[in-house]
Amino acid sequence: MKQLIGYFLKGVLVVVPIGLTVYVIWHSIVWIDALLPFQQGGVGLIVVLVSLTVIGYLASAYFTSSLFLYLEKLFAKVPIVKIVYLATKDFIAAFVGEKKKFSQPVLVRLNDENQLFRIGFITADNLEKLGIEDKVGVYFPSSYSVLGTLYIVPTKNITLLDAKGADVMKFIMSGGVSDL
Repeated sequence: MKQLIGYFLKGVLVVVPIGLTVYVIWHSIVWIDALLPFQQGGVGLIVVLVSLTVIGYLASAYFTSSLFLYLEKLFAKVPIVKIVYLATKDFIAAFVGEKKKFSQPVLVRLNDENQLFRIGFITADNLEKLGIEDKVGVYFPSSYSVLGTLYIVPTKNITLLDAKGADVMKFIMSGGVSDL
């Protein structure tokens, strides 16, 4: 009976991650297709990918970049739109922009009394605009979630890790069960 339960659990371990991945991808494609006036399996995804690439090219081109800068300045002036737009832009840029923010993983000692540490990412290494010196902003992602917490910590409590940011993020997001 124990061996039968072991086989069952092994099957769950194999099927659930694959099934969940296929489910999320499939429903994402169906959702994107539903946004278009014509529904043709998967064409919506191709249209979105090509459209984003063309828009990226146009935003990079000299003659159209001023138009995109104008639109960005316009969004940055409207009170509520400004908050949503800039927060979204900064969040996306942290992952795919030229100034990626989750590239420097660190080990942070949380207190001096015991050996308790957390792994995070330096997201702000200069906090002088906030009137804070000798401290950095460290983002701590939560395991099994997309949530996280930002702490301001003394630089003396920081140990840089010799690892790729993506590998460390995967390690944290999995609760430490994935390999580095």
